Amino acid sequence: MTSIFNARWWSTFWNADHEDERFAVASLARGRVRLRTLSNLRWLAVAGQSATLFLVHFGLNYRLPFVSCIIAIALSALLNVVLAIRYPATHRLTNREASFYLAYDIVQLAALLYLTGGIENPFTLMFLAPVVIAAATLDLGNTLILAGLAFLSVSVIAVSHAPLPWAANESLPLPPLYLGGIWASLVIGIGFTSIYAWRIASEGTRMQAGLSATQLALAREHRLASLGALATAAAHELGTPLGTIAVVARELERALPPDSPEAEDVRLLRAQAERCRGILTRLARPEESALGTAERLPLGALLDEIANEYRGGEVEIAISLASGDDGEPKVWRVPELLHGLGNIVANAADFALSEVRIDAYWTAAELRLLVEDDGPGFAPEILERIGEPYVTSRPGSYALGETELGPRDAFAGQQGMGLGFFIAKTLIERTGGSVRARNLAGKGARVAIRWPRGAIDGERQPGPVTIL
Repeated sequence: MTSIFNARWWSTFWNADHEDERFAVASLARGRVRLRTLSNLRWLAVAGQSATLFLVHFGLNYRLPFVSCIIAIALSALLNVVLAIRYPATHRLTNREASFYLAYDIVQLAALLYLTGGIENPFTLMFLAPVVIAAATLDLGNTLILAGLAFLSVSVIAVSHAPLPWAANESLPLPPLYLGGIWASLVIGIGFTSIYAWRIASEGTRMQAGLSATQLALAREHRLASLGALATAAAHELGTPLGTIAVVARELERALPPDSPEAEDVRLLRAQAERCRGILTRLARPEESALGTAERLPLGALLDEIANEYRGGEVEIAISLASGDDGEPKVWRVPELLHGLGNIVANAADFALSEVRIDAYWTAAELRLLVEDDGPGFAPEILERIGEPYVTSRPGSYALGETELGPRDAFAGQQGMGLGFFIAKTLIERTGGSVRARNLAGKGARVAIRWPRGAIDGERQPGPVTIL
């Protein structure tokens, strides 16, 4: 029964962990626009275009090709009806699908403006709407395609269009220079707003992707930490039957002749039972188990535990503790600190030439760690952006391209002080600390971490991390 329970627990642990990764990758693969969102915006456009058309034609008695305009508006309404029948309301569009529907909106608007005065019509400003929506939700390539289509449409209706609807027997001639200014303002406005919206959306998407990866990484650490409770329960449940086996084996060993084959088997059985009891005893002690639950450890012991994972190679990791008046602080051994500090030490070890130094200082007001390496240091041009998701700060490392909204893979870019440093910074800041990075005067880099006293060494364990 215990083995079945353990198998099921491990299966749940493994499947839940990888299901989160698959969900993250699937979310990035699909577009971020729901069909209902575009459909609702198109219904608003249909309502506004219809109201304007009826007001101009019947209210102001201006002449315009009423039937042709009604057909153009009806096509948008028909498209919405077909999409509502074809897809569920929660359907998310791919980049290609969203680009196609937004391209239709641009062409439909261009057709209406062609019939009603071209760029002389004040509603040419509405060309901004589909381009800004594309910039905020699609990748750069599709945004440029739609912006180019909008530029082409504005240029076409600037030189070829029906007369502007106006009162009978009156005309409103506009100077060519003025019309050229309108065309230039539209082109510049479309270009500026699309670039601005894309940059804002790009930063938001990168941050969201980074926080999602942080959530997954922290969830793994919490699942691993929860194994300590399972190990303790297993040690408690199995301790009694193993003790009984050991006692019975000892009695059998005494009853059998010392030189008999059966006595040798009984001695082996008792030795293996004692070995099992020793393993369970170690599992029941969190301070001796790598899967132990949260506890308080001396700062030096915690740093040594984190550094041990990266020792044994060509880079030496040295730990130095400054003596304080109140003795070495005891900090909480929680997944946030283990994962956050582990990422920083790992990145320092990756780029160090021969040595990584971890110096710890503490006073009555603060606790401070300095992680230094003798590597090439941070690239000066992006030093101020250290800690943003998918930003690589070391020479020769991979970083997310500036022309992409997000990573192609849910965990792309975790190497080279990209997402890894972002996760470390986020986790440490959620425990009440702050992280700063700079280059040393000679060579190498320094990451300084500070906590107010009591944040990680107080009587209460740091609270759970909530990442929105």
